[in-house]
Amino acid sequence: MTTASHPAAARRFFVETLGCPKNVVDSDKIVGTLLADGLVPADGPGDADLVVVNTCAFIEAAREESIETILALSSARKAGAALVATGCLAERSGAELADALPELDAVVGFAGESSIAEAAGFAVGGAPVPVKLRSAPTGVRDLLELRRAAPEAPWAYVKIAEGCDRACAFCAIPSFRGAQRSRRPESIVDEVRDLVEQGVSEVVLVAQDLAWYGRDAGEPGSLAPLLRQLDTLAPAGLARVRLLYLYPSEVQDPLVATMLELPTVVPYFDLSLQHASAPLLRAMKRWGDGDRFMKILDRIRSDEPGAAFRSSFIVGFPGETERHHDELLAFLAAARLDWAGFFAFSREEGTAAESLPGAPESSLVTERLRELSEVQEPLTTASRAALLGETIEVLVDGFEDGEAVGRTYREAPEIDGVVRLGTDGWARPGATVRAVVTGWEGPDLEAAPVVLAGVGIT
Repeated sequence: MTTASHPAAARRFFVETLGCPKNVVDSDKIVGTLLADGLVPADGPGDADLVVVNTCAFIEAAREESIETILALSSARKAGAALVATGCLAERSGAELADALPELDAVVGFAGESSIAEAAGFAVGGAPVPVKLRSAPTGVRDLLELRRAAPEAPWAYVKIAEGCDRACAFCAIPSFRGAQRSRRPESIVDEVRDLVEQGVSEVVLVAQDLAWYGRDAGEPGSLAPLLRQLDTLAPAGLARVRLLYLYPSEVQDPLVATMLELPTVVPYFDLSLQHASAPLLRAMKRWGDGDRFMKILDRIRSDEPGAAFRSSFIVGFPGETERHHDELLAFLAAARLDWAGFFAFSREEGTAAESLPGAPESSLVTERLRELSEVQEPLTTASRAALLGETIEVLVDGFEDGEAVGRTYREAPEIDGVVRLGTDGWARPGATVRAVVTGWEGPDLEAAPVVLAGVGIT
């Protein structure tokens, strides 16, 4: 993040974000609170008086990355700078984290009354004060309704709910994020309107269980009406609404019909499938099986042949046999997903699967991950190659090495591939460019903007 001209006495902050898009939203809200508390952005951790690490704790690898990042930033910070951990790892293991890492000056959760700046020992609206060391977690208020910092890209994640009501056997999120808490639709519409007024063309709605939105408030099925409200912002400049993390049992009408009807809602379906074997999914405390999932895909494709699909799958869950694995391989081949991610099972403390027997050996899990990738990668390549010669609409996100880079509706930001548009200087972030696909490299498309016909930029 960049700095502007600020009073010499102003304290500077740097926020490092780990984990999923939901954490990105939290970091935006954290930045907003720090700005409101009188701090200003620093160019990097070595220039900051306050360094904040927004941690992830979803699986063991994420926790290890969070700890490694904390230690790295502790070494990179300047003398006297405060180092604060917040986010999922702070929520889940705050006391242990504070005890294990004396490098931290504060461990801050998302459920309290003080701000991160206060927890780190900074006076609000006054002269800088010495950092107060803290040896126990200190909370801050829930971030859902807090204002966020100005966006730096023409797209933005918008969190519409926090927490989760489900009890998936492998997932610890409900234990530290709590039950689902849906925002009121007026609050979400107001936030999206503010983002659009600041130049955002695409909003990506996120939550732990997006399609469950509104049920905790006694209003099940509220996501489709929310999409209709957001669609009214199209004249103001909202071009796209994208949905991430849809639990498969909820992918039905009226939600699907609404997604395919509204011009602003892109036909991109991020389905949280996790596996295709019915017995294994029951052990995971999940809904569905390969046949049910195929019916969902086939129905959507019959209504919208160009729909894009993404999912993720857990490999090596306790009890997974070769037969279960073969079912998943066969499902992948039949499903022809555009994008898929595969993750090794991780035993998480406090979950139903923590002590389940029968987990495959790590070497076998590695082999299964390889086999799944060998099935999926050609499918992803084929879906990209099929676009050769097609005219596409690209939202320009920015530049990489002087080359304009953007996305169609088929690519979610920071997750999927991108569209590379070359080095023409006229492209600007936030512009919608019509282009012809000329090639592809891995997950990325190469395209030539259509400008001579006068229809290149909208």
